[in-house]
Amino acid sequence: MTSVIPLTTVFPGLVWLMAALALVQVARRAALWRAGAAAPVAWLDGLAKLPRRYLVDVHHVVARDAYASRMHAVVAGGLLAASILTALAILPPLAGFRPYWFLVAAAFAVTAAGALLVGARRYPAKPKRLSAGRFQILPFLLVAYAVGGTITALLLALGGGGLFGSVALALAAAGGLGLAFEVRHGPMRHAAAGALHLVAHPRPGRFEGRPDTALQPLDLDAPRLGSEMPADFTWNRLLSYDACVSCGRCETACPAFAAGQPLNPKKLIQDLVAGLSPAEPPYAGNPYPGGRAGQGERGALARLIGPDARIHPDTLWSCTTCRACVEECPMMIEHVDAVVSLRRHQTLEQGALPEKAVVPVTELRQAGDPGGRPLASRTDFAAGVELPRLADRGGAEILLWLGEGAYDLRYGRSLRALVRLLREAQVDFAVLGPEERDTGDLARRLGDEATFQALARANIATLAKHRFERIVTADPHALHALRNEYPALGGRYTVVHHTAFLLELIQAGKLNPGRLPDLAVTYHDPCYLARYNGETEAPRAVLDAIGVARSEMTRSGRRAMCCGGGGGAPVSDVPGERRIPDIRMAQAAETGAGIVAVACPSCTAMLEGVTDRKAEIRDVAELLLQAVEAGR
Repeated sequence: MTSVIPLTTVFPGLVWLMAALALVQVARRAALWRAGAAAPVAWLDGLAKLPRRYLVDVHHVVARDAYASRMHAVVAGGLLAASILTALAILPPLAGFRPYWFLVAAAFAVTAAGALLVGARRYPAKPKRLSAGRFQILPFLLVAYAVGGTITALLLALGGGGLFGSVALALAAAGGLGLAFEVRHGPMRHAAAGALHLVAHPRPGRFEGRPDTALQPLDLDAPRLGSEMPADFTWNRLLSYDACVSCGRCETACPAFAAGQPLNPKKLIQDLVAGLSPAEPPYAGNPYPGGRAGQGERGALARLIGPDARIHPDTLWSCTTCRACVEECPMMIEHVDAVVSLRRHQTLEQGALPEKAVVPVTELRQAGDPGGRPLASRTDFAAGVELPRLADRGGAEILLWLGEGAYDLRYGRSLRALVRLLREAQVDFAVLGPEERDTGDLARRLGDEATFQALARANIATLAKHRFERIVTADPHALHALRNEYPALGGRYTVVHHTAFLLELIQAGKLNPGRLPDLAVTYHDPCYLARYNGETEAPRAVLDAIGVARSEMTRSGRRAMCCGGGGGAPVSDVPGERRIPDIRMAQAAETGAGIVAVACPSCTAMLEGVTDRKAEIRDVAELLLQAVEAGR
């Protein structure tokens, strides 16, 4: 008579079976990722750094939601510990050691507590930003596996088993195998794909404690420019989209979604996932504002953008490229990279720019300025203020890069204030004058990589003719292009934002501001300064140095809300239910401040355009100049 297989063998065998099923499901998913283009991945380095990337970088973002952080730590930690400990019990010395099974039971009990937290998150009602669908079965699978595992392990620790043990094991098997099965299409996919994504991340610099935000140059001689279909993305980007846990943090942070424009970053990523796989379950989260459902063909070679495709062009052009979605994503997915890659194909291959963007992009190509204005007119703002030119001086310590804002009558006041401060501090500076072209930031965000590269190379050639030590600019968009995106094309410079440079001058005693305690100020962080370049403290330090009563908006620093002026959004002009700058100024009004301090020409224009605002918009340089004059 054949003896019955002991529970001490069957239980660990169940976990090994779960692992095998999960691997099969991952392999089936990986067959889809392989449809993507090749990408270099430092596998050994990524694997070695995975624990830190998961426990530090990912959990730094997860921890912003205290409940989710506790829930994730308990359920993920318990699930991994219980499963690994049970799997190791296949070894005879452990299988027969009863105290070991008490340890296993404790790990499963922790998992059960985490499973209840997951359930409480979704039942009886879930937060609006969370997706439903197959995610709603996750608590039940976790509870079944954890409770069944706890009882089974306790019985083994106490030397019991029998029918009760078989029932408990069956419960654990139902939950555990269900979790493993869900690795392909269900809520556990993000766990497997997420781990691989952290190893093969397309921007590993994000884990090195520095901003890694520069767009990579496009090979303009490639047979296909940008992304038209899922297969056009690199395989590790397709993998990254599968890491999405549909938590909805990105949609909560998105300014376009808040304004009722047809963009939801979570839905966009899920459309990229669904576009790759015909078998993908239906999306069960918030739709794009306007209610347009995804449609069109699916598959690696299916077209992604179009009125009859999964992603409508208006969705694509609604993005301000502010990276708020990226900043809030606990899985560190790069939404903006996907948007720009899709835009590149639309612009370069299809010639399908938004109607209002055609003229500025054409002017950039032909005149080096999106408004078609003479380059020599860039210095007209300085009428009455001496503005030395680099070509006349033969060189200078500081090259002041004026940027697109120099043409704007309002922002000219900010630049004049900056020039007066530089003169007050006796800084050796000069400008390029008619030699300064647009950096090409607008063209690049709109997908016109050819125009960006042409402008960048022209500017790099111009800068190579002159002698200077550093570039100072009041335009974060120009700063980002010059500092982070020109190096890939051969232009490497030390570029400083004007607020950081002004702080240097104050700390060196070259500027001696008085104090303005009667001014109530709140500071608006420009996206391309805070999120793209990590600079949040210098503007605040300048404001603190002049003694204003400074308060913070609810969303500030790297998590600040966009003004709506980036990514070509003003010229794309996709309609919504509200205007993004109106929302931002309402947030500013909540602080009670009479002044909103800004540090970007785009922010100045967008926020000053709010007709019913109660606060004055003033650049940090303007406030500092007032304090310097008050201190004389």
